Amino acid sequence: MSVIVPAYGGQGELDLVLAALAAQSYPAGLMEVVVVDDNSAPPLRLPELRPEHTRLVATAGESWGSAHAVNTGAGHADGQVLLRLDADMVAFRDHVEQQMRWHHAADYLAVLGHKRFVAWEPGRFTPEQVHEKVAAGEAEALFAVEDSVPHWIENVIADTGGLVQHHPGIFRVFVGATNSVHRDFFKAVGGLDTALRLGSDTEFAYRLAQAGAVFVPETASSAWHLGMPQMVQKWDEGRHQRVPYIAQRVPLHGMRRSAPPRAWRVPLVDVVIEVGDATAAEVDACVAPVLAGQDARITLVTGQGPAPQDRASILAGDGAQLRLIEEAYDVEGRVCIAAEAPAADPAVPYRLLLPRPVPLHAKSIGKLLAAMERVDAGLVLADLPDAPPARLERTAAFARARHITGGTGLDQVVAGIWGADRYTGLAAREPEPTVYEPGPPDAARRILRRFFDARQRARLRALLRR
Repeated sequence: MSVIVPAYGGQGELDLVLAALAAQSYPAGLMEVVVVDDNSAPPLRLPELRPEHTRLVATAGESWGSAHAVNTGAGHADGQVLLRLDADMVAFRDHVEQQMRWHHAADYLAVLGHKRFVAWEPGRFTPEQVHEKVAAGEAEALFAVEDSVPHWIENVIADTGGLVQHHPGIFRVFVGATNSVHRDFFKAVGGLDTALRLGSDTEFAYRLAQAGAVFVPETASSAWHLGMPQMVQKWDEGRHQRVPYIAQRVPLHGMRRSAPPRAWRVPLVDVVIEVGDATAAEVDACVAPVLAGQDARITLVTGQGPAPQDRASILAGDGAQLRLIEEAYDVEGRVCIAAEAPAADPAVPYRLLLPRPVPLHAKSIGKLLAAMERVDAGLVLADLPDAPPARLERTAAFARARHITGGTGLDQVVAGIWGADRYTGLAAREPEPTVYEPGPPDAARRILRRFFDARQRARLRALLRR
């Protein structure tokens, strides 16, 4: 296994971190440490007291940030499991061992350790003193628990029975090193997003959840965090700088619920509609309400290539409805027209599959999503008139099922683990024709008297009689 330590400055703290890692109960021959110097000035160095297999690598000069440093470390790592540890955390003796034991159970687990923040004065301990305490199993005696501060994720863990009770936003706890995942799982979800200078761990955790990860809190994997975190010291500034970036990429972020309608980098729901032989008007009755009322991306599946545009086809009327559909959504960025249904986007939380265009209203999909969340289902079948049911799939549920079965019998596995449900009322009823009833004569007279004088009223009556 590989411990990745991204570091920017802080040579004194790094020396203590490596001293503690050199005293781990996990076999030294099975552990390597990759320290990533994120353009520190002066450059970092490896101290004498460190684990047997420790390397120091540097990031490219034009790149910086923890996301890039972690990805760099993962690229140099040889271990099957990657454990990220910040360069200011003194790990207890069994820190690595307690996390590693989980990864023998499944390769889609995301294990997070436990830590407490302590006030720190450089030079308080030497590396030798830390090594001695950790090796003796007495790391907890380095600081007084009553003088430390727990991480906020401890409250979430307690409120969810140790993350056993599912919640769509539970991925938020997988922030702030220390944590570990299989290297292949890390690579499958794409590593950390280096475009995010702040909040990259939250966005990475979201993609892990979408890929079917099971988040496991291991409170026995403890560590002391030397000093208060930067996001606590600069909470307001940090939040303002990171929230818009995260909200663009994490549809379940709270900002989405209060923001005005707009297109997002990652939508909340992908809607895939089989067009078949539907008319342009029928397609629009399905698409327009969704665009008006839902954070969605729509794919219209035609089963064929673009409509013919040659003279003979147009004069003969061949492809007329498809040409109208293509023209209607030519500049609408949230609508794509494709010959075949696309594969599920792992970043999008929900996917709605409609076997044909059905008339909807602005709140149709929102109500369907709410019905899924009320029962915490992974699959909802929505009844449609004269058609097979529509399917609302939770992406994370189907990703988890693929880890378990390899891709067969997914509906049954999703129903067994997450639950499945049925829904009626997705399609809107046909609108009733509008009937304009004449108002009472006295009401008409009042309106005329309000806006016209006697002479004008007489002239108006004469015009109407003609």
